[in-house]
Formats: sequence, structure tokens, C-alpha cells
Amino acid sequence: MASKKDYYETLGVSKGASEDEIKKAYRTLAKKYHPDINHEPSAQEKFKEVQEAYDCLSDPQKRSNYDKYGSADPSQNFQGFGDGFSGFSGFSSSFEDLGDIFSSFFGGSSRRESSSGPQQGQDIQKRMAVSLNDCIFGKKTSITVPYYETCSHCNGSGAESVSDIVTCPKCNGRGSVIEQMQSLFGVTQTRRTCSYCSGTGKYIKNKCHVCKGEGKVKTTKTLTVEIPVGIDTGQQIRFTGFGDKGYNGGPNGNLYLQFVVKEDPRFQRKGDNLYSTVKINFAEAALGVNKKIETPYGEDNLVIPEGTQTDTILKLKGRGVPNIRTKVKGDLFINLVVETPKNLSLEQKEMLASIFNQKNDTGFGSFFRKRK
Repeated sequence: MASKKDYYETLGVSKGASEDEIKKAYRTLAKKYHPDINHEPSAQEKFKEVQEAYDCLSDPQKRSNYDKYGSADPSQNFQGFGDGFSGFSGFSSSFEDLGDIFSSFFGGSSRRESSSGPQQGQDIQKRMAVSLNDCIFGKKTSITVPYYETCSHCNGSGAESVSDIVTCPKCNGRGSVIEQMQSLFGVTQTRRTCSYCSGTGKYIKNKCHVCKGEGKVKTTKTLTVEIPVGIDTGQQIRFTGFGDKGYNGGPNGNLYLQFVVKEDPRFQRKGDNLYSTVKINFAEAALGVNKKIETPYGEDNLVIPEGTQTDTILKLKGRGVPNIRTKVKGDLFINLVVETPKNLSLEQKEMLASIFNQKNDTGFGSFFRKRK
């Protein structure tokens, strides 16, 4: 591309534009026309023009020459690589800008991000099995967990003494190093965390004999756990600072205690409601009865109507699990199963037969009342 083209017009900025305005315009257009994002036939050529304009206007010396003479240093102009994806001059100077562009577009982290500052430790998760009664009535219990506390000997520095902390000789205290790499685009540069000091910029000559340079020591603590009323499987509570140890003076992560509700042989839980099965005999089903049944809150009276059939479902309101937010109790649903009598005596069989054979039958209830 000829250098006589108007670079300001290419970027859509005025000749008096500031460095920030030029950089902002470049980032917007680079996102728009980059061949990995825009697959239109003209996008690649547009991207080359935008890159060339930015390479000139982002460099104070080149921009000054361009403003005076209408051209930049020819040696810095765009050089193509044939019909394939084209490279561009000044790549090293704008590499970090492109890194920022793709990071913001694809949601990654910026190459300029420094890892030398304090970093919070990882969160950890622990499970606790609880009974159905614990969910309904709540419970206070305790657990013992590992805990990382600041080393009392070095006060978290990781060094045996203050004089043992020196500037990292590899990165000169920057916490990162520049690495060069040969690629299709020429020599590119990338900034990486210094492996010698792990990004802190400091080097410890003699590590603390207590924490071995970690700055924190592992101990144990007992936590009081109040099981919330209405808790269900998969729900959890958080204990701040009881996760993995932080780095570079950062705080510990958090502990998430996840609850698992054990199966109960008496009741099945679905949300805030409970379900159970109660067996009744033939006479109770035929005549109806007030029957005492078990609930999580003790025995309760269940009115079984006359002529009840197997798989009839009755409800006891408010005998379920309290809602974890509103504390309103769910219901208890009882599935009635009528047991058919077995091994009847001859007299019992004749009596049952007479029930079904008698004329003007008025139902089981009236029959048994007459017999009685």
C-alpha cells in the first residue's frame, strides 16, 4: 500500500488526535476487520491498512515524519508474505495491543496482567450427610477442617529474616520477563511471569524454617455448623477463609459445605412435601377408620373414609418440611394400600361369600353393622 494514503482517515481520527484516541480507533477497527473474525473478502486488506496506519501514528517519530513529509520511514511499511495470511511491520511494538484486543473480544485475560500481586487461594468443597430430621428441625454440630494461618515466625514474608528478601536477579524486580519467538509474522514478544520469583519480583535467600517459605502454616480448626431448617441435597453454606492458602500475601479461599440428605425409611421427600405408604386391612378399608399414623412430628390422626381403595392418597397439611426461605411447612401425602387377607378359615370364607351373595346389598358398612 502506498504511503501517501491518509492514515488519519484510515483510522477515522483527526490530525490532532491524542494517543489514546488513536489507540481506541485502532482497537475498534482491528476487531472489526481481523481475518480470524471477519471473513469478508475485503476484510484482510482493510486490516492491513488499519495496521499500517496505526504502526505509523502510534510511533511519535514516525508520526512526526508523516505529518511533515507525508510519508513514514519506508523500511517500516507493510511487507506482505504472498497470497497467504499477511504479516505487518511494527508487530513487536503493537503485539501487546493486539493481545488486549483478542483478550477483550474472546473473554481472556490481558497479557499485561501481572501475577505479582496478592492472590486469593482456591475455594474447596466438603460434603456433609444429614438426616431428614436434621432438615426439618435444624441441628447444631461441629466439624474439624484444615486451616492456613499466617506464620508467626516470619509474619507471612516466607523469609528467615527481613535481610533475606532481595530483588529478583532474573526479572530485576518486575515480576515478569519478555520472551521472543520467531513466527510467520517475524519476531514477536510475549510477557510471562518470572519463574524464578513466581511473579513477586522478590527472591528469598533463606526461607523461614517454620513455614518453609510459604508464609502460612497448616493447622486445624473446629467449626460450628448450624444445619439450616429446610436444607436440601446440593445446597451449601460458605465459611470464609477456610479454603486453600493464598499466595503473595493474598487471603485464603473459602470452604463450601454442601449437604447431602440421607434416605429415610419412613418418608420420601420431594421439595417441601413428604410421601409415605400406610397399609390398612380389609375391614378398615371397607368400614372406614380413624387411624394413628407416624409423621415427622409424632403420631397424628388420619381419617380413612368408608370404601377406601388401594392407592388412595390422603393429605395431612403442614406435616412436611419447612421451606428454607419462608419456613412454611409442606404437606405429608399418605398412599393407602389395602392388604388382602390370606389363609382364611372356612367360616371366614363363608362369611365373605355371604356378603357378595346377599340381595338388596347396602354396602359393607351396613352388613357388618347388622352382624355386630
